[in-house]
Amino acid sequence: MVQNLLPECVDDVETCGVKKVVVVGAGIGGLATAARLAASKKFEVTVLEQAAGPGGKLTSFTEKGFRFDAGPSLFTLPHLIDELTELSENQSAFGYTKLDRSCHYFWEDGTSFIAWADRQKLAQEIQSVFGVDPMPTLKHLDHSRFLYDKTASLFMERSLHKLKSYFSREVIKALFSVGRLNLTTTMHKANANALNHPKLVQLFNRYATYNGSDPYRAPGVLNIIPHLEHNIGTFFPNGGMYSITSSVEQVAKDLGVTIHYNAPVDEILIAKNKVTGVATRDATHEAEVVVSNADVFTTYRHLLPHQKAPERILQRERSTSALIFYWGINASFSELHLHNILFSDNYREEFTLLQDGASISEDPTVYINISSKCEPTDAPPNAENWFVMINVPSNVNQNWDALIPKARASIVQKINRMLNTDIEPLIECESILDPRTIESRTSSHMGALYGTASNDRMAAFLRHPNFSQSISGLYFCGGSVHPGGGIPLCLLSARIVNELIENDYHAAHT
Repeated sequence: MVQNLLPECVDDVETCGVKKVVVVGAGIGGLATAARLAASKKFEVTVLEQAAGPGGKLTSFTEKGFRFDAGPSLFTLPHLIDELTELSENQSAFGYTKLDRSCHYFWEDGTSFIAWADRQKLAQEIQSVFGVDPMPTLKHLDHSRFLYDKTASLFMERSLHKLKSYFSREVIKALFSVGRLNLTTTMHKANANALNHPKLVQLFNRYATYNGSDPYRAPGVLNIIPHLEHNIGTFFPNGGMYSITSSVEQVAKDLGVTIHYNAPVDEILIAKNKVTGVATRDATHEAEVVVSNADVFTTYRHLLPHQKAPERILQRERSTSALIFYWGINASFSELHLHNILFSDNYREEFTLLQDGASISEDPTVYINISSKCEPTDAPPNAENWFVMINVPSNVNQNWDALIPKARASIVQKINRMLNTDIEPLIECESILDPRTIESRTSSHMGALYGTASNDRMAAFLRHPNFSQSISGLYFCGGSVHPGGGIPLCLLSARIVNELIENDYHAAHT
């Protein structure tokens, strides 16, 4: 096996010179990796992006006076952005507000529930709405905190594919608590055993969708996710989600990173099991280090055509995708907030259909994000910008032209029923994002939002590592590799890659 070390050097940076790094892709993981590497002053970093601008899935657009964040809409663990903005001497103006609630939930029988951030208000809401003792739910959130404290250091913050990651005090402590980590049960079973109302079980099952998985198959350890939202909190970035992209891009530029847009990479160049750079249509960029922020499937199939691919990883089940309608709504709905969920009446059937992949539930769970609730300038006066999303299967050549209008009709009917409205006449403008366009715009294989799914207990270990085990100088970041998809995990992948490259750099110099 080839050691993953940078080219040998005698002493320090002054003796060796600055190493050239190319990052393929200006998604949030790629930009964060570039910024971290440039901050060390050991690396000259260039980012090459196929699109006309940064962000990958985390982009934005405006239509008829309505501004929409096109991709991720939930902001948690804001300290990961703070870490990046603090790297620059030109302190970013990036700011955010902690929300007093995480989500508004609605059911077909008329039940509505606000998930308050304040623990006492949450307990009162549980008792008032569901008529049950709130203590089991609060204890379940305590258990979610326990899962985070015991597993985050290994599963989220370190490479799972380096032996030294397992020799730490945190890992040893976790081993003594392995029986409480819900590794051998499903997320649904863990929730059903802990909670005392079926609607609360459904609410907590929903967190499997945060990484494109199925609560009826995913391991119970994924109950770590509610901790981020309920115990740490949900936040809104000033200016909307796209301000995360623009802020990290600015930090990277402040630190000297060169970014080229409309510059698709054709191939990562390899010689004698070492990277030598990348080739684009117009130029060859020499580099001792290449970091791919592209989907790992795309990286191997298109950018490493002459290298052996890790087929076992590439053939794993893909995560779900999304069907999103961006609607400019000429009205204001006081019962809605930033994050809103209209639940399906048959949640298990919805996930069965997602697994089958051929069709979409006629009663889908509908997520509505309205950033104008927090940023009024995102919509005209007395209007709202609705980001309306349902989970759908990844793209396996379904007849989307037939499925999309059918799904739209189901969504409209559901909104009308549950919010007692007639939404159609209120829609001033509409744009649509489906698995095909997600795949074509972001090179995400099959339009999967999170790379591979996490529907078995070994899923974390079977994601692609953040480095190549056979090609020196090749690394991977972003949502399709360890530790997974979503903004926080992409940012953590950048931190992991930075540490790996720094360690390999120092190892080569000693």
